[in-house]
Amino acid sequence: MTTTPETTADTPTAGNGGEREYDAYPESGTTQHTPVFRNVEEFVTYRFLPMYTRAEGGQFRWCKEWWRHPEAVSRFHALWHAWEVLRWEPGTGMAVWYRDHLDYQMSFLLADSGPFRECTSRRHQDPRPLPADPAPEGWFENEW
Repeated sequence: MTTTPETTADTPTAGNGGEREYDAYPESGTTQHTPVFRNVEEFVTYRFLPMYTRAEGGQFRWCKEWWRHPEAVSRFHALWHAWEVLRWEPGTGMAVWYRDHLDYQMSFLLADSGPFRECTSRRHQDPRPLPADPAPEGWFENEW
């Protein structure tokens, strides 16, 4: 079940660009930063979707049930964590996030061969995992 976060002065909304207010430059000596978003769903809903707009179709695929795609969840989770860390880097933090994280991940996530390849923004199709046979007994050594 999806719940909407409690509305407070710093709750992200579409009206404020989907962003909570945050200080891009932490006070000196501060090492513990509070995340803007509580989970990956909040990050996608309040940061990614209002900010990242593309026309669907052609080379871009999207699924309104993105959370049903394990690869997408994993990639969005990585994007969210990188964003939470890099937003505190003065100067180039956000540029690094766009170049090294967002732009890179989007080329896989929204590609016509990516995790949403069978979906549209109006219809979800469960992802099909790649087939695999189990390896013979003893094929792999225990690594841990």
